[in-house]
Amino acid sequence: MDLIELLKRTVELGGADLFIIPGSVPKVKVKGIMKELSDERIIPENSEKLVEEMSALAHRDIALINRTGDDDFSFAVKDLSRFRCNAYKQRGTLAAACRVVSFGLPKAQDLMIPKQVMDLIELREGMVLVTGPTGSGKSTTLACMVDAINSSRSDHIVTIEDPIEYLHRHKMSLVSQREIPSDTVSFASALRAALRQAPDVIMLGEMRDRDTIRTAITAAETGHLVLSSLHTSSAATSVDRIIDSFEASQQAQVRLQLSMVLRAVISQRLIPSVNGDMIPAFEVMTANTAIQNLIRDGRTHQIDNTILASHGKTMLSLDNELLRLVKEGKISKNDALLSASNADALSKRL
Repeated sequence: MDLIELLKRTVELGGADLFIIPGSVPKVKVKGIMKELSDERIIPENSEKLVEEMSALAHRDIALINRTGDDDFSFAVKDLSRFRCNAYKQRGTLAAACRVVSFGLPKAQDLMIPKQVMDLIELREGMVLVTGPTGSGKSTTLACMVDAINSSRSDHIVTIEDPIEYLHRHKMSLVSQREIPSDTVSFASALRAALRQAPDVIMLGEMRDRDTIRTAITAAETGHLVLSSLHTSSAATSVDRIIDSFEASQQAQVRLQLSMVLRAVISQRLIPSVNGDMIPAFEVMTANTAIQNLIRDGRTHQIDNTILASHGKTMLSLDNELLRLVKEGKISKNDALLSASNADALSKRL
């Protein structure tokens, strides 16, 4: 099997992800549906060869996968696209999942990212989180926000990613892009180092552990704008995830710190549209006084109602957005209910 041919067919089909897994034919996910790229099943020898080729294109040592069991990396194929890959061991064989990442930076309006999200680039300090399940477009939203800052402000932007997905050119700002583990050993160590690199904006690909979260909060407290992502489903669960990552004796202090530095949480997901595409739905929570009080007092269960009551200029309620998409004929009622925060309440409104 030829790797470049598989990647080329993935791009031609408009695929999002290519899967190379022994025992199965190569498959690509197109608009949420798996499609076969060949009638020939992948045998372990083929998958190992393909993973070796991917690692070579990314200038990575395949010994890392054999030693740790998995590896994240990215590479580009000339005149085709960039690809973000995770190669891993399964049942003693090598497998890989490759996401297609375009060479150019996408436009926020083309991706239907709402004004309430892009207005957040005007912030000069604090923390903004982009959350959602895997494959919901978090990295793309962060890239659009970084590009908007890069195009409009004279800042030093430091990005810390695993791996680097979108390449940012120097525009009005200077952009330093650091990749784990080729440029730095971890998110936490890179973030600590970033504080000594005179940054105005820090884009942290993901907050994976307590040490990284603690350092990110410190960076936001010391006058930097910190953009990052979490694998959570809503603003309320994002706050809970951060606080719960600390020991019980530290949680009251973290609640207080978070209530002061958190500026916004964007939660997004992709929903099948009636014409077969995927369409984004957003929840946007901005940390006004009411939200700050709820975080500080540990009443995060009331955040959803506060967002719903404040839906409009600066905040967006996910359920209100789903209702709008149904009324505009863009998504089905069933898909809206499957993605709703409160399916019973939305069902009555529908």
